[in-house]
Amino acid sequence: IRRPPRSTPKPSSASSDVYKRQEVPDKLLEYQYYMNLLSEEVEFLDKSKIVTQRDDIILDIEEPYSNWKEIINKNFSNYLKPTHKVHILKARIYKFPNNRKKTNELSFGSKVKITNYKAKFFKFSKGWINKKDVKPISYKEKDPFKKINLFRNIKYKWGGKSFKGIDCSALIQLFLNFNNKFCPRDAKDQLKYFKKNIKLKNIKKNDIIYWKGHVALALSKRKLIHAYGPMKKTLIMGIDQTIKKIERTAKLKVIGIKRI
Repeated sequence: IRRPPRSTPKPSSASSDVYKRQEVPDKLLEYQYYMNLLSEEVEFLDKSKIVTQRDDIILDIEEPYSNWKEIINKNFSNYLKPTHKVHILKARIYKFPNNRKKTNELSFGSKVKITNYKAKFFKFSKGWINKKDVKPISYKEKDPFKKINLFRNIKYKWGGKSFKGIDCSALIQLFLNFNNKFCPRDAKDQLKYFKKNIKLKNIKKNDIIYWKGHVALALSKRKLIHAYGPMKKTLIMGIDQTIKKIERTAKLKVIGIKRI
């Protein structure tokens, strides 16, 4: 049990249960944590700080903890709500508002909450970031896959979603999410989610091609880009070439082509 601060009056017996440590549903806490935090900055955050905040919330409650959902939303949503997102492959984080001391990097699509600014830099929870490396959170591009070539030659990494490595379904999800569009994480779920079916002969730029366990994006009627495990990187290939290669090596055929 975490005791209230010394400045806090001792609660009466009628409300003493307010200060008892009550069980916070882990799933709800994780939901708030991940939904409001940035996609890639999570690795830089200390979960123990969230626990401390959680304890503080419990101490401040003036009624039984039955309304935990409302309390967590009230206390965390505004605090964690991002204001900007990274629009380059990797943005450097600096200790001070200058280019002298880099402390880390954020990948494309990472979201941050800006709290201050100085000259050409924005301040957020983990340091300073160059203003030119981020866009407002509401920013969208007419072509959601306009910058997908940023990831060309980035290594393939199963479960990856950054410049350090990426997999095929993350490549699709990342760019749709950046443009404020929902997209499931796994290829099989994307196939179910996107409803408009296209025939191969009618394929065009930005159509999404699915195999069992794999997905690629059409760049034109003849070319596609995908994070391809066998080649260990993200690369551009011919559509016909890729279809034949996957059928020959993995015995898999195209199971769907979707248009968003």
